[in-house]
Amino acid sequence: MNTMSQEGKALVYRWDGEVLSVMPWGRNSFRVRSTVLGEVEDTDYALLAPEETEGRIEVGEYVSRITNGKITAELTVDSWSHSCDIAFYNQKGELLLKEAGRGGALDKKNRFFKPIIGGDYRLTVTFASNPKEKLYGMGQYQQDILNVKNCNLELAHRNSQASVPFVLSDLGYGFLWHNPAIGRVSFASNTTEWYAESTKQMDYWITAGDTPDEIEQAYGRAVGTAPEMPEYGLGFWQCKLRYWNQEELLNVAREYKRRGVPVDVIVCDFFHWPRMGDYRFDEEFFPDPEAMTKELKEMGMELMVSVWPQVDLRSENYQEMKQQGLLVKADKGVDVAMLYNGNSTFFDATNPRAREYVWNKCRKNYYDKGIRVFWLDEAEPEFTGYDFDNYRYFQGPAAQVGNIYPQSYARTFYEGLKAAGEDRVVSLLRCAWAGSQRYGALVWSGDIHSDWETLRRQVCAGLNMGIAGISWWTTDIGGFSGGNPDDPAFRQLLVRWFEWGCFCPVMRLHGDRVPATPLYNKAGERLNPTGAGNEIWSFGEENTETLAKYIRFREAMRPYTRRMMEEAHELGRPVMRPMFYEFPEQECCWDMREQYMFGSDILVAPVLYEGQTKREVYLPAGAEWTCVHDGKVYEGGRTVAVDAPLEVIPVFLKDGKLPELVGLI
Repeated sequence: MNTMSQEGKALVYRWDGEVLSVMPWGRNSFRVRSTVLGEVEDTDYALLAPEETEGRIEVGEYVSRITNGKITAELTVDSWSHSCDIAFYNQKGELLLKEAGRGGALDKKNRFFKPIIGGDYRLTVTFASNPKEKLYGMGQYQQDILNVKNCNLELAHRNSQASVPFVLSDLGYGFLWHNPAIGRVSFASNTTEWYAESTKQMDYWITAGDTPDEIEQAYGRAVGTAPEMPEYGLGFWQCKLRYWNQEELLNVAREYKRRGVPVDVIVCDFFHWPRMGDYRFDEEFFPDPEAMTKELKEMGMELMVSVWPQVDLRSENYQEMKQQGLLVKADKGVDVAMLYNGNSTFFDATNPRAREYVWNKCRKNYYDKGIRVFWLDEAEPEFTGYDFDNYRYFQGPAAQVGNIYPQSYARTFYEGLKAAGEDRVVSLLRCAWAGSQRYGALVWSGDIHSDWETLRRQVCAGLNMGIAGISWWTTDIGGFSGGNPDDPAFRQLLVRWFEWGCFCPVMRLHGDRVPATPLYNKAGERLNPTGAGNEIWSFGEENTETLAKYIRFREAMRPYTRRMMEEAHELGRPVMRPMFYEFPEQECCWDMREQYMFGSDILVAPVLYEGQTKREVYLPAGAEWTCVHDGKVYEGGRTVAVDAPLEVIPVFLKDGKLPELVGLI
């Protein structure tokens, strides 16, 4: 009795109701699926239809193999229990990853489908662990950790947390958990364990490659890459919480223009609307959005407006959206998903009709008034209490598909803008999942605090987001929560963050500065406050020119940044790259989390500690490195100590590249 066979292009194992399928899915890659009492489903949560590849299949009684380029899957069936173990090898015969096995008399299951009575399954998939392995990616977690080996990670989205379940191993493989269920993963030293709270099948994608770049490009082909970045994505973006009326916003733009400081995008943040879910300007405070947008464009600035997915129960659109079934529903209790400035729920971005409805409102009230750039906030979405198991989408229960929400939210505006004739689309979102990048998602790291520890966490978050496929990434320069512009300690943090922000994929100043100013409308209703100033002249005259200098440096880098964005689009390469990405053969580079490569030619070593005016920088072997600040040239293969006064971030150019940048900072 043979439990394995070739079915089309797939190697398939069938036993006691389980169907396990391993099939080629792009070059050097497999898609692996398993289900119980059914056939595997062709879900397309993130994976795209693959380029045609032919695997070589060998079916044996107890051991079968399928090979696709540089990767081989070996399926071994136990002669007594008929259970099946999977192991993956590269073209050299080296083990990449294998399931944990039965454990002898322990009689464990590699793929454990635990029934939910009356529903689907809780799923646990267990792999053996190589304790020396190093792992990167997985999205954005608020921790000062680059190598996520020995981390336990929640597979769920929260404000400032984006779960993007792709991991890159220094052993030479990449692994995508192709399941949007709420869950967790443990990269422990004894086992790696993936868990889904509710699912119908196991589904993952694995690829083998000789370098991180080869693995990353394969992943980009599998799930898609970022579109072409609009030109206004390359410069400086100005924002604060919040420009509360038309004249305040325009006056800030006019002052930048007067000072000769270029701004590509200026932002009108949240609660410029009457109620959440109205999807329009409040005419009391923004009487002529068309004229505002027109004047900004004449100054060379695009206006970005905030859109929230919340729909207040008092919104002018709530009843129609409820009647049409366009809202997220609670399984128990009242349909209120968030408590903030009123009771609200979310529009259901997984519903194509809801996506069309929201875009049509935004097209009429924003796009038709000249606005081309949207800030899609609250993209997790941010449930009050994060009761993931109590909400249901068009596409399924949140426990089973909830992590796909930010991808669907980005898709709403990407498809709407493309249909309206926009060639290049970028939308700012607070969250992402696998595949979000192909819908023009520029992700920022959420409502983070304004302190040094948080700054250090953002460097690791940005690097791991890039490895997870989210090439477009940014932070609130200075942090979001707090920060008094008159406080010398905060000014130091802001300057250091601003310098580093110059070398992020998008350079964007934002934050809720204190003290706040209360606001009221004509009816006497208290509105969201406006924060203190958050423009480059808000942090002391002694710092204004330093900040302006880095904006001008960003302008000087524009041709280089444009080339990096082209690489992200065409090849799936991250813009911010861990040191190992460019120098994988240098072992020390796999452990560096406080310096990185901005593209292939610029090494960035941000100052991340209060009061620090010197720092050590490792300059990789095999290249010469030119200090941008003073033009000094260093031979690689050593660590150097460099001066870093407040106005200087240590930056080095590889092999004499970009000499026009030397001396500009």
